[in-house]
Amino acid sequence: MLSLEEAQSRAQDLVSAARKAGADAADAIYACNASTNISVRLGALEDIERSEGEEIGLRVFIGNRSASISASDMNPATLGTLVDRAVAMAREAPEDPYAGLAPQDRLMKKRPPALDLTDSEEPEPAALRERAMMAEDAARAVPGITNSEGGGASSGRSQIALATSHGFAGAYGATSHSTWASVLAGSGSDMQRDYASHSARHLEDLDQAEAVGVRAGQRAVARLNPVKVDSGVMPVIFDPRIGSSLVGHLIGGMVGPAIARRSSFLLESLGEALFDANVTIIDDPLLARGLRSRPFDGEGLPVERRALIDKGVLTGWLMDSASARQLGQEPTGHASRGGSGAPGVSITNVHMEPGSISPGDLMADVKRGIYVTELIGMGVNGVTGDYSRGAAGFLIENGAVTNAVSEITIASNLKAMFRSLIPANDLHFRYAMNVPTLRVDGMTVAGG
Repeated sequence: MLSLEEAQSRAQDLVSAARKAGADAADAIYACNASTNISVRLGALEDIERSEGEEIGLRVFIGNRSASISASDMNPATLGTLVDRAVAMAREAPEDPYAGLAPQDRLMKKRPPALDLTDSEEPEPAALRERAMMAEDAARAVPGITNSEGGGASSGRSQIALATSHGFAGAYGATSHSTWASVLAGSGSDMQRDYASHSARHLEDLDQAEAVGVRAGQRAVARLNPVKVDSGVMPVIFDPRIGSSLVGHLIGGMVGPAIARRSSFLLESLGEALFDANVTIIDDPLLARGLRSRPFDGEGLPVERRALIDKGVLTGWLMDSASARQLGQEPTGHASRGGSGAPGVSITNVHMEPGSISPGDLMADVKRGIYVTELIGMGVNGVTGDYSRGAAGFLIENGAVTNAVSEITIASNLKAMFRSLIPANDLHFRYAMNVPTLRVDGMTVAGG
């Protein structure tokens, strides 16, 4: 793995070589990821994996023609061939009036912000194995657990460097630590599975392994003996660990490329009140130790905290430079890059701000509803907003969570769901995308 200084220098050298070879403009991105993963099952070591890979990608422009190419071999001779091929490919590429680097006057000029993304601690494999064992042992010790899919622990480190021919060069690193456990309760056809996991940038922020295991075990046991549910229209309450998927569907409809292609259910919704005025959704790339924090975007633009939904209102699209040009707007600092291909669009650390009532109060008036803890399948139409997914969770009767339910389907339309959505006050920052408990009225539930 190259140091950050070496990675940035390598990207800059590749861009300079592309310009000398005849490219009008170019950018290069270097990415390296190294990780160690340990998994155990039934108290025995099952797998140990160490992976390390690096890639450098080059994008060149000749007029409005562009080409991208990548390599995992950092040998200077290989990189020289990479440059020649990219330039030759660009000369033969079709013209794209929207292609090009980010606007030069928008590039990040200041020193990148310090986001505390790297941890000096790098656990040895023996420590990872111990943590995995502790998580699985704690899960298996929960009364009612009869089998295990395993437990695991991992640590990783990544380095990113980006350089452009019109004045940007930057690099940053990040670390990650995680623990997980997945177990089964019951037996035969009545067996139920569930899991728990936690990830953090710094080891000191990671949940204790025993706590992760206990959550996994308790969740699996709680799902035993599911009952049948009569079909009907009723409130559905989403557990925080899966409620974030609703925000994910919202973001999928906000990305500039989907708007430019006119393939989003939000196409005519800019400035519209999609949610109740009590709902605000924030994207914060500058969150210290955030799981998706970054000091600049995939095109070298500065990033900032932004309300995607402000008091219920859709504030704007999420755009890279190409989609912004196509829409006649400005890029928003949401470009993302892989080793090859043009930039895409991605969000960072997203959360929905909490409401004013507790989860208990949120369901207090629900005579019959569903508390969903698992979603299955991908039955969501990003063009129309139609929503239909398999689900499992618990029946709500007279304001209280009662029996487990499984093999049900919940359906509606995303816009209708957004309009009726009510957040509880139990927001916790545990994932890259965080929401409190969410209530959505008027969903159609089909029993299994």
